[in-house]
Amino acid sequence: MKTECLANMVEVNEKIYPCTVSLTMDLIGGKWKAVILYHLKDQVKRYSELRRKMPSVTEMTLSIQLKQLEKDGFVTRKVYGEKPPVKVVYSLTEFGKSFVPVLEAITEWGNKVVIDKGKFITS
Repeated sequence: MKTECLANMVEVNEKIYPCTVSLTMDLIGGKWKAVILYHLKDQVKRYSELRRKMPSVTEMTLSIQLKQLEKDGFVTRKVYGEKPPVKVVYSLTEFGKSFVPVLEAITEWGNKVVIDKGKFITS
């Protein structure tokens, strides 16, 4: 398959994009979506676990991003229990799991950038 876009325009979920890169960035772009997916790639996590993994994200932003990822089919939200305190867990859907090789490539590239141009900081 060609690596460039196969048509002048693409349509997914009634939205038109100029190319597949634009589609991809619309789905996972922004500061937090890929990070959330990265933290869910190996195991199911509760909201509080995600917050601990990403201490600089606000609760509102995390909540909004999780809802968007759920709407776009990357993440599933499962609620256990009927009255507070309920347990809510997030996991990748099959569609979300199909993005894991991209996450791994992004991680590998980021590690190389740090090795070449920066340093890893342990706390």
